[in-house]
Amino acid sequence: MFSPSQADVRRFFCGVYSKSKSQEPMQAIETLAALWIAEHPEYHPNLADLDTALSRTGDGLTESENPFLHLAMHLSISEQCSIDQPRGIRQAVELLARRKDSLHEAHHAAMTCLGQMIWNAQQNGTQPDGQAYVQDLQRLATSD
Repeated sequence: MFSPSQADVRRFFCGVYSKSKSQEPMQAIETLAALWIAEHPEYHPNLADLDTALSRTGDGLTESENPFLHLAMHLSISEQCSIDQPRGIRQAVELLARRKDSLHEAHHAAMTCLGQMIWNAQQNGTQPDGQAYVQDLQRLATSD
């Protein structure tokens, strides 16, 4: 399993931002990350300075306070949808995006569900429950 360090994640997103600004060629995953970075101009100052990004501690920050966590969650949800894993995630996010009229806002809602799934697994000492995660998203997509 791939398990990047906090510094690896920060280097990745700062590198993508730099490549995007200078219009350098990117790998597919970098292109996807660049699309989410473009959706969050408020994070651009954080991404423009790698040394500051590496020196800033992220412990205890929520995804809304930590641009690297927030962008990593966007990227994770995009990847989950691309392979439909957990099964049903793609349809649930698509339904939620139609309901909210925004893929971006659907991702933000999915982040809450993803965070809850991870928190539950940590609290219970179990594997993350992908089925419960998808069911939470489906409820959001179909609730009034």
